[in-house]
Amino acid sequence: MSARMAGARTLFFKPAARSSSRPVEPGERWLFGLGMGGIALFLALFVLLPLGALFLRSLYDRDGVFVGLANVVAFLETPTLVRSVVNSLSLSLLTTLITVTLAFLYAFCLTRTQMAGRGLFRLLAQIPLLAPSLLPAIALVYLFGNKGILRGLLMGETIYGPIGIVLGEVFYTFPHAVMILTVALSTSDARLYEAAEALGANAWKRFLTITLPGVRYGLISAVFVVFTLVITDFGVPKVIGGSTNMLATDVYKQVVGLQNFGMGAVVGLVLLLPAVLAFIADWYGQRRQMALLSARSVPFQPRVNPLGDRLAFLFCALVGGLLLGLLAVAGFASIVTFWPYNLTPTLANYDFAQFDAAGWSSYGNSLILAFWTALVGTVVVFTGAWLVERAPGRAAMKGLVRLMAILPLAVPGMVLGLAYIFFFNAPWNPLGGLYHSMAILVLATVAHFYTVSHLTAVTALKQLDAEFEAVSASLKVPVWTTFLRVTVPLCIPAILDIAIYFFVNAMTTVSAVVFLYAPDTKTASVAVLNMDDAGEVAGAAAMAMMIVLTSAGVRALHALLSRALQARTQAWRRR
Repeated sequence: MSARMAGARTLFFKPAARSSSRPVEPGERWLFGLGMGGIALFLALFVLLPLGALFLRSLYDRDGVFVGLANVVAFLETPTLVRSVVNSLSLSLLTTLITVTLAFLYAFCLTRTQMAGRGLFRLLAQIPLLAPSLLPAIALVYLFGNKGILRGLLMGETIYGPIGIVLGEVFYTFPHAVMILTVALSTSDARLYEAAEALGANAWKRFLTITLPGVRYGLISAVFVVFTLVITDFGVPKVIGGSTNMLATDVYKQVVGLQNFGMGAVVGLVLLLPAVLAFIADWYGQRRQMALLSARSVPFQPRVNPLGDRLAFLFCALVGGLLLGLLAVAGFASIVTFWPYNLTPTLANYDFAQFDAAGWSSYGNSLILAFWTALVGTVVVFTGAWLVERAPGRAAMKGLVRLMAILPLAVPGMVLGLAYIFFFNAPWNPLGGLYHSMAILVLATVAHFYTVSHLTAVTALKQLDAEFEAVSASLKVPVWTTFLRVTVPLCIPAILDIAIYFFVNAMTTVSAVVFLYAPDTKTASVAVLNMDDAGEVAGAAAMAMMIVLTSAGVRALHALLSRALQARTQAWRRR
């Protein structure tokens, strides 16, 4: 999931971009139909059918005997599993309240004040996106664990449980909420504030009557995005949850620990339910959203307020400092000899072979996974979005593909990975050869993060006039030539965004691949999990930092590449 889905999600429910009136040659129509069918088949094979297999597996016991709803009854009669539901809901709600409140204040400071360093604070807010969710949990262990340097601040409480889960999840979900709320707060009509001020409304009254109503749908999106991310996250509760059971970790325990696939399927379906409900509620809220700006609107520009700007700077410096500090703790822990007794710097923790049999190959596998996910995902997603939005075809078929493209957004990675076990590992499935291969990791990651990338591509394509195709047809230019020489260059910024989104998420994801890897395809994020399970926390911190450094380096390279390519292909945007 990502903040891009807020607002953009409504694209599914809007009419497609105006199709061109160009005549379609029989060969081109055949090509369009084949491409549309290929995208539909991809989404069916790697999203719909695995979820169907998950549902069917929930009707069988661990020996493969059909038991109907007996697993559901057993789930409801198991106190620890029911307690997991209560824990997941309560901690997710608490985390959502804290995260959205902090993110709203942070976004408000970025958009509604003239404080110094706003660009820097925007970058600091994105730090958690570069790391797997395991990293904040590891850092919290070093700070507040049994040997943590700040454990006294907890006043006798333990970090291994609800406190650690909430703190780790706040770090993990904060940037998603900030991105949504920054967009919401950036859209405002200055005339409303001028009129309110002229009528004598004070700052607090203007905030309650103009600002809050104007961003209510952004707040709704932020709430449901954060709630869904927390209740489906596996990394933080796995590392720092202690004896506090959560639904995501229960899926892992039932499948990996107890080999009870039937009960694991039931827990997976239970985990899927709140994510789907949050998705539907968010969609309903977005459907009711109305435009806040018109052609006559005046963009809001905050005024200089010395006291307010200083307070905003202090707040953002505190929050940004905590984000950077948690990352710095993990980085420092990865280079000390023996925490906390010998703090001499060393690179021995980066000799991963002493902690994990796979050694550096796990990191290499992550690079391979991220590269192929970015390449395959970008090609499939952009081509699929182009076929849906620009190619002629039946409206019913396009609507079906749009629906299937939106569906992965509501499916947690843990649930998707579990569904792949039941579908691709089935003896009757001719695609069973994909199981435990690098290909299945790539395809699972592409499917997991398909929706946000699809919406990004659709947004870019909707900005292009369909007359490009009509003019090309009048010049007898083949449709694929127009696609490669006109559409792709014009959409280069969106294509690069899609590629970097796939790459970074492939580097950091745990839940989508934890059930699918083999010893020779283990990824860096899974190696972090395994090393932490084995008590090799220093090695886990070092591997997590390698993921962060790689993600940051690729993002920097992406920025340079974007600037270079846009200089060649986007000159028309400059006056």
